[in-house]
Amino acid sequence: MSQNPFLIAPADLAEHLGRPGLSIVDASWYLPAQNRLGRPEFDAAHIPGAVFFDQDEIVDPASDLPHTLPSPDVFAAAVGDLGVSETDTIVVYDGVGLFTAPRVWWLLRTFGAKDVRVLDGGFPAWQEAGLPVETGAASPEAVSFAASFDRSAVASLDEVKAAVAGGRPQIADARSAARFTGEAPEPRAGVRAGHMPSAFNVPFMALSENGRLKSEAALRAIFAEAGLDPEAPVVTSCGSGVTAAVLNLALESLGNRQCALYDGSWTEWGSAADTPVETGR
Repeated sequence: MSQNPFLIAPADLAEHLGRPGLSIVDASWYLPAQNRLGRPEFDAAHIPGAVFFDQDEIVDPASDLPHTLPSPDVFAAAVGDLGVSETDTIVVYDGVGLFTAPRVWWLLRTFGAKDVRVLDGGFPAWQEAGLPVETGAASPEAVSFAASFDRSAVASLDEVKAAVAGGRPQIADARSAARFTGEAPEPRAGVRAGHMPSAFNVPFMALSENGRLKSEAALRAIFAEAGLDPEAPVVTSCGSGVTAAVLNLALESLGNRQCALYDGSWTEWGSAADTPVETGR
């Protein structure tokens, strides 16, 4: 196992395949511009024993925002149907390396799973290592997932408004620099370009190299360059609440246990009529 309690290397996971109490979750999700689809790729090749977590389906059905956190009951039923229990050691991966797996890592922990790891390097690293794959759809046996919701892990719109107004806690925006400054348009219609006043820009892609989370020293340097104190409380945000979790993973890997994720993220903030927006650096 990795020294980082939130990561596992492909070779270490391979040694544990088939062991009771181990669940493996493919959390691949892609932007339209990536021209990839998670479930068909899963059916074509996945880690033996893995199940597919659909990030477009396991959401709040009543919300008009993308990827909105479901209720504990909805989450527990969906994940239990995947054969995943909160008492398992759960390994999450994605088809890029470190892109969408952290969101499901965060979800599972927010709803009570205690031992959740991200596969360092994701499925590309698994394949590069020549490790075995399976094909076809998964057929898991349903189990019980006893959900317990950690309210402190989630930041609401009102809480983020208060953070912007008061300057605390820090807000870390995981979007690209061009979207943060407003130079690039938002991909969703009706969403303003720019960022929250006082937010720090920490593009999620800067935190990994070849799909692997960077070293502790490198992570600290990246946060420092962005102007953010990685030891102090942080609210993370992105476009729709998915890649913000890469920042949560990095911050928690540095020992910060005061991280909340703004689930509505920029889609909610940039669409609202009463939220302040700034452009530029």
